[in-house]
Amino acid sequence: MALTADMKAFVRLHENEDIHSLILQARKYPRIDMNIAIRQIRGRLAAKQKLPLWHENDDILYPEYISLEQCSSQPTALYKLSLFSGDTMIDLTGGLGVDTSFLSHNFRKVVYVERNKALAEITECNFKTLGLNHIEVVVAEAENYIGTIDDRVDLIYIDPARRDDIGKKVVKIEDCSPNLLLLENVLKQKANKVLIKYSPMLDISQAVKELSNISEVHIVSYMNECKELLFVQDRSVENPELTYRCINIKKDGSDDRFVFRREDEHVDISYTPNIGKYLYEPNTSILKAGAYKSIAHRYKLSKLHANSHLYTSDNLVVDFPGRIFEVQDAISMNKQELKKTLTGITHANITVRNFPLTVDDLRKRLKLKDGGSTYIFATTTSDNSKILILCAKH
Repeated sequence: MALTADMKAFVRLHENEDIHSLILQARKYPRIDMNIAIRQIRGRLAAKQKLPLWHENDDILYPEYISLEQCSSQPTALYKLSLFSGDTMIDLTGGLGVDTSFLSHNFRKVVYVERNKALAEITECNFKTLGLNHIEVVVAEAENYIGTIDDRVDLIYIDPARRDDIGKKVVKIEDCSPNLLLLENVLKQKANKVLIKYSPMLDISQAVKELSNISEVHIVSYMNECKELLFVQDRSVENPELTYRCINIKKDGSDDRFVFRREDEHVDISYTPNIGKYLYEPNTSILKAGAYKSIAHRYKLSKLHANSHLYTSDNLVVDFPGRIFEVQDAISMNKQELKKTLTGITHANITVRNFPLTVDDLRKRLKLKDGGSTYIFATTTSDNSKILILCAKH
């Protein structure tokens, strides 16, 4: 299954070209299997952004594009690597093997389980290419393989498929495959810890209610886009105190972290209709986790409104985990006030938080194009005033 020298050279030469044009020119390259070439080119293009370490290796094989679409990115896989180590790990839903390959560096023995034989064969070749010879590849359904596990392992990782039989995306736990609600008791007997990955679209509160013994929920974003939810089941602790870990990984590999417990949200905070010198917008992971009060309490900020999730202060909080803006003005939707303040501004980055208009509707009303150095937050304050806050990024 290894790529020939001719194939690798062809892919390198043409990987930035239009694949549809290449398909039409297939007769010009009789020694090249164009189907494989196109698959490699599409895979390398995706890996260049998502898996740069794989993109650097010309011998990596790529499967059908949907597997690349669904796999973890390098930054999120590296984050998982930072969480776990031990003797034995099993990945019950191996897929393209990205998470398996990264996590395997912290385990002596690793088993990769995948129900799709063709995908498993490609992944096995990639493991060898990457020098990961301690990974055993097994072709089986996760539900069937669990029953063959004799000894208790340190970690079982599972990333349920989030598409149904006709390819439609699903979100609920019971609609994913395998259905974790049916496997929990067996998993409890087989592993010290279970790591479950779900879509960022999943309702975290509902998942915590349905899954047992969740000790940690990791809400993982990359460049402020929520990518995945990780649920950790620790079988060594009954009724563990649940901790939420909000992670935003930056482009340079560093990250912002905010850790809280649900009881931290039961605090009194100040609300204000007055906008201070600085405006704060928490990163996406914090908003997804619902740390609306604890973030204000931790950083001594005032919240604009219970449902606006924007914060303000007169003193700069430099280590705030999110975006920080310097406030230039705060105005109402009064036509005269809008005209006076927005004169000369042709472009703006608009965000709507707890406001009756959408971004598109507001952009049309203000007659502003997207972009530029001006930021406008349309929101509601604690006295129910509808305002626009004009800012510059700090």
